[in-house]
Amino acid sequence: MAIDVGRRKLISILGSAAIAWPFAARAQQPDKLPTIGFLGGDTSTYISWTPAFVARLSQLGWIEGRTVTIEYRWSEGRPERVAEIAAEFARQKVDVIVAYGSAVTALTQAAPDTPIVFALAVDPVGIGLVANLSHPGGNVTGMSLQQTDIAGKRLALLREVVPNLRRLAIMFDAGYRGSVREIGEVQAAARTLSLEVALHEIRRAEDIAAVIEALKSQTDALYVVENALVAANGARIAMLALSARLPTILDNRNIVQAGGLMTYGPNVPAMFQRTADIVDKILRGTKPRDIPVEQPTKFELIINLQTAKALGLTIPQTLLIAADEVIE
Repeated sequence: MAIDVGRRKLISILGSAAIAWPFAARAQQPDKLPTIGFLGGDTSTYISWTPAFVARLSQLGWIEGRTVTIEYRWSEGRPERVAEIAAEFARQKVDVIVAYGSAVTALTQAAPDTPIVFALAVDPVGIGLVANLSHPGGNVTGMSLQQTDIAGKRLALLREVVPNLRRLAIMFDAGYRGSVREIGEVQAAARTLSLEVALHEIRRAEDIAAVIEALKSQTDALYVVENALVAANGARIAMLALSARLPTILDNRNIVQAGGLMTYGPNVPAMFQRTADIVDKILRGTKPRDIPVEQPTKFELIINLQTAKALGLTIPQTLLIAADEVIE
């Protein structure tokens, strides 16, 4: 995808959301500016994340078109697109790459000498992105989504909303290595609640409808493991789950805003702000191997009250009070 096309699409979306974004004309950007290669999943998901990254960069003195160039690319959740973008960034010899965790392997293969910062990654040690969190080693560092017992907290919240919960379905991208760790945590948490668990794989967007259709009358709720494929198809997942009358919990506020029931997880815009801090250090000369991987410190509970009513569920008042956002 040419940068001008990707940028026009993003500007159109951000313009409709009334978000100010400091873009400058490509023709006015001198070649000597440091260049950040930014690989996102899709513009609809990143609409509230990328501005947080750009705004923090600006606070640190990296203003697009004046002191830094940002090359935006979007994979739309397609692995083959990631490989194409990785090769493109390698040819351009960008100074640093920002990406999501599941894209890092392809990026390191294409550009092994380029610093890479992952803004979102599940278990970066377990999936081999870094040697350890304190001392990443190599040319990769970033922000980990890893957090003890977050799956247990999600299921506990879901149990409060769906008190008769007995059967839980887990939908995940089988091609995403980070899902293995989260699935294990969900299964362990489910055992403590005496829940029956059924795993359902997806590998491409076309698999989603068939999986959710198969879950009708077979499960009481759906737990969706987040990744680029899920994010790129979030609105569709929300619509299909609501149509199947499936209460759904996940880790993506955009899907909840599109009709999913609830989310509990890290505040992602805050993680993108911290990602900008890491990029700042790298652009100023610090090696990725010397920058510890950070973990989330801000978490949020978001509930879609409209979806709850459509599913015939009553949200306890205690949860409504505790929620960071209630969509009515």
